[in-house]
This record gives sequence, structure tokens and C-alpha cells, in this order.
Amino acid sequence: MIFLKTSTHFNTIKTHGTIKRFKPVIYTITNRSKTTNEANKYEYIQRSKLPTMHFQDSLPRLPIPKLEDSCRRYLKAQQPILTAKEFKETSTCVLKFLSDEGPPLQKLLLEDDKYNKHTSYISGYWFDMYLRDRKPLPVNYNPLLVFVQEQDLRYNKPLVKATNLLISSARFMKSLRAGILEPEVFHLDPKKSDTDFFRTVTGLLPSKIATYGAYLFKAYPLDMSQFPYLFGTTRIPLPTKDDLSHDLSSKHIIIMRKGHFYSMDIIDSSGKILPPLEIASCVNYILNDPRPPNDCPVGVLTTAHRDQWAKIRGHLLALGNEGVLHKIDSAAFVFALDDDHVEDDYIKLMRLFLHADGTNRWFDKSFSLIMSGDGVAGINFEHSWGDGVAVLRYFKNLKHDISNNPHFHPEDEASVSSSPTSIRKLDFKLDDKIKGIVQCNFNEYKSWTQDRLTIDYLIFEEFGKEECKKFKVSPDAVMQLAFQLALYKKEKRAVATYESCSTSAFKHGRTETVRSCTNETIALCKAIVEHGASSVGDDELKKLMLECSKAHNNLVKEAAMGQGFDRHLFALRKIFEESEGIRMPLLFKDPAYEKLNHNILSTSTLSSPEVMAGGFGPVVEDGYGIGYMIQDHKLGSVVTSYRDHRDASEYIKYLKSAFEDIHRILKSK
Repeated sequence: MIFLKTSTHFNTIKTHGTIKRFKPVIYTITNRSKTTNEANKYEYIQRSKLPTMHFQDSLPRLPIPKLEDSCRRYLKAQQPILTAKEFKETSTCVLKFLSDEGPPLQKLLLEDDKYNKHTSYISGYWFDMYLRDRKPLPVNYNPLLVFVQEQDLRYNKPLVKATNLLISSARFMKSLRAGILEPEVFHLDPKKSDTDFFRTVTGLLPSKIATYGAYLFKAYPLDMSQFPYLFGTTRIPLPTKDDLSHDLSSKHIIIMRKGHFYSMDIIDSSGKILPPLEIASCVNYILNDPRPPNDCPVGVLTTAHRDQWAKIRGHLLALGNEGVLHKIDSAAFVFALDDDHVEDDYIKLMRLFLHADGTNRWFDKSFSLIMSGDGVAGINFEHSWGDGVAVLRYFKNLKHDISNNPHFHPEDEASVSSSPTSIRKLDFKLDDKIKGIVQCNFNEYKSWTQDRLTIDYLIFEEFGKEECKKFKVSPDAVMQLAFQLALYKKEKRAVATYESCSTSAFKHGRTETVRSCTNETIALCKAIVEHGASSVGDDELKKLMLECSKAHNNLVKEAAMGQGFDRHLFALRKIFEESEGIRMPLLFKDPAYEKLNHNILSTSTLSSPEVMAGGFGPVVEDGYGIGYMIQDHKLGSVVTSYRDHRDASEYIKYLKSAFEDIHRILKSK
């Protein structure tokens, strides 16, 4: 959860080397009883029988792994990417850490965790990590998701699509704030637990024990603490460390068009969502505004290095722009209306939603809805406040609502007013210094995203989730194996690999790393590439593949249950950095530690039928950013890289070859 008691996320004091954190103020959602008699179905996207935060108080706490378990898992992850000599040296460092250097840090971490029972041991450190990073947000951190188009093409018309997106977003936001949005629950067996009976039984249980009641149904409630920060949240650039601004009651949004800013109310003074025709009239006014593109698009400044942007923002405030900036910061979200037509050009589509040219974006917002000139819509979201669970839930509910319950229809366009009353144009006060900086940032951003960043994709339609199940292998394990095999085909080596795994089954859980480059994957890659099918039969390769799947499933299970090692070691290092009189452990000085955390392959998935595409940038200069989707009968990947180090298109060719090898092996008898 994001805590905003003061300008920082938590205050710290040190007592005898132990880090103590004051318990922060926790924002609460509007009481559900206030909305139960609401008769207007237009106002809410859901009316859950279970209050939104019903399970929150009884969620289990994120466990701190045993030191010996993390050391063992760390060594196992290091083995496939190190030489025998390097591994021996690293083993010595780990042994010293386990026997001598690590226990004092583990003790401090456990004491700190015991003192802060309202949160998880990783939450504060994770916020701090994001907010201290000075790299620009686009590409480096902000991911993208693109909606599948509407089947009825008339509902993809820009005015119709935009109006329905805004109405459904307001309905979701109001349901969330009213506490009647369905709690997020992972149903292991939906036929038994995703039922009215489950909701009735768990709803009768007090919140303090409700999660344990859900477990009896093999249903696992997920952490909802990030959800309120979907709306009204902005990352504010400050020197050294950014801050998060949050407005719990924001009723307006910012619409951007050609680099211009418009403030638009979507909820009126009485708390009602504006009528569809009024919202459509506002959108129509902006879409048809004859103003040329802004010759000083201030949004470009959000693409800058964070310290640079902080300094420039200070100058903007000195010029008298406090009101405009506050209006943007406090908005529920930003809606960027673009002119580009991208439906028939997938790479152009990916570029539009990942980075664009920066002139019609405000990357600091919790998320931005984006729509192209031909009605393709998607999301670009800032990552410090939360992770994919909250964003994907909003994304899926939004898509379901605009597809199955649209409130504005093509035939309504004829009734749109030409003089809306709920919109106001915002203008920045500028001087020559700001104008020069904007132009300079625009040129730098263009060079970075257009000249250096490469993007390519692969849709493999030979098999998918259903076929993997028939072959008795994990679809995710198959995807991760393909990424390893593609790189091994290309470079004949194994590299540090990051797969994101949510730990939202725990209170204030964030993510854990699955180290999907394993001894098993490398054994199979070597067997395929170095020996060939003529020396090693597909039946033998299939056995190795089943071992890969088994090993991968175990890693995913450990990570999801809070038993990975990456976050644990990360927290122990932070404990060391914040403590006095403790010498840096050899483990953190070991080059192998840096090597493992230099993720050449950074991978993540938000697979869902509602998602047309998803992706993100490389996390290191010489790496690949791989967003992937697993569907019933096809597999997809979007790959990004920097041209001066790697070539995404070249990697895609090897990835296609890897999929073909894997499919052939799986089909073998």
C-alpha cells in the first residue's frame, strides 16, 4: 500500500541498530452501507455481495524465508550462468554469509518485520527502490497493455469508444470507492468457489477470519491495498527521491490532445457520473478542436531524467503554474487522444502505447488511457504505486463493460452537443527557458526511442495452452524454455533471467523473481543445439523438457508463496545499508551477485483474452524486454532491445526456431 502520512512513505528511527518504522496512516474506502440503496445502475460497474476490502484484514503476512533456504536457492540460480571457477568462489561467499555475515542482518529484518505487522517486509523498500531511481519513466518502467478491438466495428469509432471508456472507468472508480467492487480472489476451482454460495458463506464471516474461510473453498483472496491508488495518483519528481501524490476524491480527468491539456469533470458535484451525452459532447469538442499541435508540449518533460524533471518542475511552479500542475496531479487519470492510425501496423501500435513521441503524454500519472485515431485503445501505467494485479483487474472489467454494457451508441452521435459545459482548457505559463528545455527533451527522447529502441513481435499459432496441457507441461515453463533456447541458439550461453511473479496472496505483497534459467533448461538447450536431433532423439529431449517443466513449476510455487530469494536478499542488503557498524558482506561484493541482477532477459506476462498486446522496455542496456501472452491455441511475444547492443528482430528469429523445436519435441511419442 502507498502511505502518504508525510512527504515520504514512512518515517524511520534507529534504536541499537534496529530499524523501526512508525505505523502510517492507512486510507479507508467509503462505507459500503452508504451505497446499498443506490437505484441507478448507471453509477456502478459492480455491486458485490462481498465488500471490496472484506478479506484484507485476514490476509496472511508475507513470510521472511529462512536464511539457509535463500542461500541454497541463490546458489542454485547462480550455477547455470557461472563458470565452475566463478561458482566455487561464489559458494565460498555464500558459506560465509550463511555462517557469519547474514545472521545479524536476518535478526534485524525479523525484528523490523515483527514491529511492522500492518505491512510486509518488502513493501517500504520496494517503494523506495522505485522512487529513488532517477531513470526516465517511459520505456524503463512504464509498461503497456492494449485492448482487443470491439467485434461490432461501429463501437471502435473514436467518439463512441472514448465515451464508453470514460463512462466505464468512472463506474469502476465509483464502485471501488464505495466498497462494492468484487474483491480480487484467485479461484483454484472456479466451479466450486466462484459462486453465490462462496460469497454468502465468506460474507458472513468477520473480516478478521474471512480469508481462512475462503481457503476452505480452495479460493485465495489477493491483496487489495494498491487498488485505491489506481485513481488520483501521480508520481511527483523531486531531487534524489520522488513522491506520490494522491487525491482520494478526484472527480475530474485530464484529456490530452495534440499536446494540449483539458480538464473534464466525469463526476458532478453531487457525486453522479455525467450523462453519456455530456461526456460525449466533451470528447467530441476536443476531437474537433481546430487548434494546431502545441508548439511547446510540456508533457515531454515527463520523459526526462527524474532529477532534471524535478528541477524544471520547480521552475514551472515559480512561473505560476501551481494551479495547472495541481489539476493534472489530482486528476483521476489522463486520457490521451492521438491521431495515429495503428490497427494494421503492430509495431507502430506497440510504439504508440509504449512511448510515442512524448508530446501527448504525462507519464507520471498512475495510468493513462490512450486511444489512437482509428479507435485502438490501451493503457500505459507508472509502476511505483502498484503492480499488474490491480491494473489488469481494471483493464478486464473495463473491457467487459464497454463490450457488454456500452452506455453510448453509434446512433447517439447525432445528439451530441457542440457546447459542453464540463470542460476547461489548461494553459501553462511559459518562458524561453522552458521552451528551450522542452525542445531539447523532445529531440533527446526522439533519438532514444526512435533511433536506439528496437521492437519486434512473434505470434506462434502452432500450439498454445490447451496443447501444452495435453502434453503435460506447464505453458509458462514452455515460454520460459523458449526464451532460454532462443538465446542459447544465438549466443551459446545462459544469462541472468527475470520472470515476475506476484506475491499478492499476502498482505502488501508485491512481486518475487522466478529465476527461470535453470540447470534443467540449460541441459536441454545444450542437448538441442550442440548435439542435434540426430544424436539425441526427441523422446530423450521430451524427458528433459518434462524435467524443465517440473523444475519451473516448483520455482513458481516457491515464488508465489513468498519463498523466493531475490526479495529476501534485497531486503537484507537494505538492512545492511541502513545499519551502522556492519561491514558489507562478501556476498554483495561478489561480481556474481551483480551478474545475477543484471537481467539480460527480463520477462513478464499479463495473459488475458481482453489483451491484444502488452510489453515493456529492456531493464538493462544490453538486455531484452519480453512481454508474452499464452492463449488457448497460440503463443505471443513482444521483444524490445537497444540497437547499439542487441537486435529484437534477430532474437525473434531465434525465438521462432525455438518454438518450432519445442513443438516438434512435444509431439514426439
